[in-house]
Amino acid sequence: EYDITKRRIEKILKAGANVVLTTGGIDDLCLKQFVEVGAMAVRRCKKTDLKRIAKATGATLVSSLATLEGDEAFDPSLLGHADEVVQERISDDELILIKGPKARTASSIILRGANDVMLDEMERSVHDALCVVRRVLESRRLVVGGGAVETALNVWLEAFATTLSSREQLAVAEFAQALLVIPKTLSANAAKDSTELVAKLRAFHHKAQTNLQLQHLKWCGF
Repeated sequence: EYDITKRRIEKILKAGANVVLTTGGIDDLCLKQFVEVGAMAVRRCKKTDLKRIAKATGATLVSSLATLEGDEAFDPSLLGHADEVVQERISDDELILIKGPKARTASSIILRGANDVMLDEMERSVHDALCVVRRVLESRRLVVGGGAVETALNVWLEAFATTLSSREQLAVAEFAQALLVIPKTLSANAAKDSTELVAKLRAFHHKAQTNLQLQHLKWCGF
């Protein structure tokens, strides 16, 4: 059995591989064979990580060396390429860093924190930020925050209410005023003067909605 495994390793190394990643274990005798030729073998990797690495480096995940003819072979075209693969110690963990993948750009974000609770919160924040960026790039659209949408609607609804000649005018005007609760609350939470800031914001939006030269900023208020 060892001879069979040895021949398989030789096929992989002859194809030009100098880094091997696997989800399973690697016997110490097999590791010695990699060390003797100056190759790196990493065992017990997560399958999700291997899929990402393969996508970034242009490699193909291989579960068996068997061919349709019943033989065993390893095609060099299955290999991925990267500028450098190194092992570095970051904090208390030993990490394998793959730098300069050739197929496409990829990066990892390493978070540092005082405790696990802080790290979990940081991870959620980074995940949310990345999801926002992805949605913007995919849809080519965004919704401005900071109470901008609510203020724009407030200004528009107040103007719209004046065109109504029934009791609906009061309802629309009250709803427009209710929308200002959000920008007022945001400014108060930021320890700012909500009255002054909301007044400035309303002025920006009124100018954007009434000035023909600023029609492209009608719903932004910039």
